[in-house]
Amino acid sequence: MTRETQPDVPPADGAPPGGTHAGEQRPAGTVGAPATGTSATGRPQPADGQRTPAGNSLLRDILSGSWLVSLLSVVVALALGGVLIAAADPEVQATLGYFFARPSDFFIVAWQTVSEAYTALLRGSIFDWQATNVTRAVRPLTESLVAATPLILAGLGIALGFRSGLFNIGGQGQVVLGAMFAGYFGYALGLPPVIHFLFALVMAAVGGAIWAGIAGVLKARTGANEVIVTIMLNSIAGYLLSYLLTQTWFKGTSSANPASRAIFATAELPALLPAPFRLHLGFVVAILATLFVWWLLERSTLGFEFRAVGENPDAARTAGISVGRVTVLVMIIAGALAGLGGAAQVLGTEGKLTGGVAGTIGFDAITVALLGRSRPLGTFLAGLLFGAFKAGGYLMQSQTGTPIDIVLVVQSIIVLLIAAPPLVRTIFRLPAPVKKEAA
Repeated sequence: MTRETQPDVPPADGAPPGGTHAGEQRPAGTVGAPATGTSATGRPQPADGQRTPAGNSLLRDILSGSWLVSLLSVVVALALGGVLIAAADPEVQATLGYFFARPSDFFIVAWQTVSEAYTALLRGSIFDWQATNVTRAVRPLTESLVAATPLILAGLGIALGFRSGLFNIGGQGQVVLGAMFAGYFGYALGLPPVIHFLFALVMAAVGGAIWAGIAGVLKARTGANEVIVTIMLNSIAGYLLSYLLTQTWFKGTSSANPASRAIFATAELPALLPAPFRLHLGFVVAILATLFVWWLLERSTLGFEFRAVGENPDAARTAGISVGRVTVLVMIIAGALAGLGGAAQVLGTEGKLTGGVAGTIGFDAITVALLGRSRPLGTFLAGLLFGAFKAGGYLMQSQTGTPIDIVLVVQSIIVLLIAAPPLVRTIFRLPAPVKKEAA
């Protein structure tokens, strides 16, 4: 079949066919090329030549999983964790020596080992029904909320980036900067009680916002990959804290484990319950932050721009949305949320700055955001779950001898399964989601 040729239509301006004026040469490689701003297929392209990053498609695939997939991922992770608990137990290993002679011993001992470990995990995170008084019985729940508070705040920051198409892997560095700002202004200034901790919270948010904003500006101005930039900023933040803790004007002790001076009582986050409970106002801040992120993404014009850029930067740019401005704003807000997570650690629980004040909060927050499908409510619930894992892991280790690293393995398996929804659907024979076709 022959291709039909289009008749030559003379241009209105008197220019020769092809779009160039007399005597003007067309640049090499532009014959038949579409006008600036469109691709060969007619798809709108940004003026700077940038194309939709492959990361946006990957994020959409990861976050497209249903709540059922997230729940089943936790179930599979707990089941595999149970296998590891049984495999690490000496009594279970001993029953394997005569497994074929009496296999029932293996299954009975394995079941007892796993059930005791997970029972201790539940008692250490929700309710200890073996406690001698009510205070000790309900204290595990409050400890879970304390551990969940920084995870929720940092997880919201990570989730905001994911919804906007940005792989913000720099939560750890942003938490460290927030902790540094909160800690320093917590002991360096003498302010009235309420004003002091509010000011320290604001400065923590500013510290995290500045640190994340660096990655946002580099991404918007130069196209630098935010994954690489934020990972490098994580390392810089850690080394910066270590350096500051060696300075006489910053540290408060000369021991082998340097630490800053203790923050003033006026900078401490008020306790929500009397001693020995440690639950503090930071948990209320986490609830308010969750509501704020929900309102921002679902009810505000700015949030619509965030989601539009996350879905398709090209279409958003064509609609008049400044992708660079959105990138910077997303990173600034995300960093501020993560910085509040660092403040919750210093002002709520630790009371001073140490080299390990941030722990692995920033990295765990990535798992929290993924498990919560980057939705505010889902991230909040995922933070509660991981806070329960952290609080209950200590009792599980002390009473049953089960290594607390099992909790880390369970979290890692959850990440693996969340990142591969087809694997979960294959295990449980779930139908594939129906893709909506564009009208």
